[in-house]
Amino acid sequence: MMIRRHGSRPTIALWMLVAIADIALVVAAVGTLAVLLVVAATVLLGAGVAGVWMLQRRTAPPRRATDLRRRA
Repeated sequence: MMIRRHGSRPTIALWMLVAIADIALVVAAVGTLAVLLVVAATVLLGAGVAGVWMLQRRTAPPRRATDLRRRA
């Protein structure tokens, strides 16, 4: 008898199929337009957060080549 370790790939694949079925059930129950609006809002919110994060990141000032070389 084969014994599989917990967290093996077939188990993960099964849970991914369950998640896809759950999404399909939500779409069928709520409606396609409502789900698309929620997905679009989530994408826009994520893009906005990523944009703000990128704009607020500070970059180091460029160094001169002579500063980068080690002195012997």
